[in-house]
Amino acid sequence: MITSDTVKKLATKHQTSELNIAREYCQHLFLSYLYRQKQSGRILFKGGTALRIIYQSPRFSEDLDFSGFGISLSLIEQFIENVLLEIEREGIMVEILESKKTSGGYLSIINFRFSDYVINIQLEISLRRKNSVEGGGTLINSDFLPPYVVLQLPEELLVMEKIQALLTRKKPRDFFDLYFILRSRIPVPGYYREGHELKRKILKVLNVEKIDFKRELKLFLPQSHHQVLKNFEVVLKGEIERYL
Repeated sequence: MITSDTVKKLATKHQTSELNIAREYCQHLFLSYLYRQKQSGRILFKGGTALRIIYQSPRFSEDLDFSGFGISLSLIEQFIENVLLEIEREGIMVEILESKKTSGGYLSIINFRFSDYVINIQLEISLRRKNSVEGGGTLINSDFLPPYVVLQLPEELLVMEKIQALLTRKKPRDFFDLYFILRSRIPVPGYYREGHELKRKILKVLNVEKIDFKRELKLFLPQSHHQVLKNFEVVLKGEIERYL
């Protein structure tokens, strides 16, 4: 278990809050123990936290999102119990606050406590896909743990699901993730981009919805990125026009 002094130093290094650092430490622990489990290849990492941990997005994230393939709820719950047992052995107190089947799969909220930090992480596993998808192994280097491997949802699916979330939820975090995807030149599949008229649809949302980007995003971005939030809508529209 890392110390509160280490959390403070990393918060200064990354220009963010101690809570963001403590939460990310717990996310790394969960992932590192999850992918040591047999049959964990049926659960593929995705979402904004995957963009952060795999692709080095500057945006800290609150959740852990996965897609599950050919896996039962009972096995998912067994995985989670095994992972949390290992995390407890690190000296961290854990508690499952909620655990339930959803229309699309499985959701749980897990509480982590260490030093003076109290963290809730929502874990969601989508089980909607019927066809098996093979994940790609990615080596994760971090400030917290020795290198470990995660299995991620194929990149084009990760990107498409992120864009669909943007169009459905219209949350500031999803728009920033699109900004990061475009700035990082992570490919948006051409057939998906053109067949779904993504540029028109996303620009329409930006023009119609009144979204307070700064209020949410400044909590999860390092101070060095706060400047871009002043005119974020204009900046994002420019990236969309150039690369989408």
